[in-house]
Amino acid sequence: MALALFDLDNTLLDGDSDYEWGNFLVSKKLVDADEYEKANTYFYEQYKQGTLDIVEFSAFSFKPLSLISREELNNLHQEFMQTYILPRIKPQTPTVLNKHKNQGDTLVIITATNSFITRPIATHLGIEHLIATEPKIIDGKYTTEIEGIPCFQEGKVTRLNDWLKMNNDSMEGSYFYSDSINDLPLLEIVDTPIVVDPDERLREVGTKREWEITSFK
Repeated sequence: MALALFDLDNTLLDGDSDYEWGNFLVSKKLVDADEYEKANTYFYEQYKQGTLDIVEFSAFSFKPLSLISREELNNLHQEFMQTYILPRIKPQTPTVLNKHKNQGDTLVIITATNSFITRPIATHLGIEHLIATEPKIIDGKYTTEIEGIPCFQEGKVTRLNDWLKMNNDSMEGSYFYSDSINDLPLLEIVDTPIVVDPDERLREVGTKREWEITSFK
């Protein structure tokens, strides 16, 4: 039994759940369309270039969570799942997940996107374990701050090591599937790095290092 780690956005999904959540909020007229679309695109381009300031982005992306009740947020997420997420699950995603489940591996989604957005997606995919960026909660309400270390770039390695200690698990035989150059620190420490529908920079690195490059589309 081994650890099978999966990035979520643009790896298991054909798209970015954080970015699509922003589009969903715009479609529901819950945020100012022009302002939000501009900022959402700005941060997403930074992410793709590997230059995202995760603290600045989180303050932006958590703000709607802090202004809407938890009950309404949960109702909104159900609609978001049906209309934005389920159509974006890549065709090969269930096959790969089932392969690892049948091998008895421990499946973990490890993602920079916050847990409010990603927990229901992990549940739908049948993955119990989620390591995600956590919004700080005070008096039962989301804030615009991050709780602990963001699950991004080198932070993914730190958060994973904390998870391994907590669960008395190890990296022996581990896999990690990702599309993004942002995940290079974690790809470099697993036993089997697998590059999935990669961005240009990760494809170049994966090719040079002779990592497996595949597509879930």
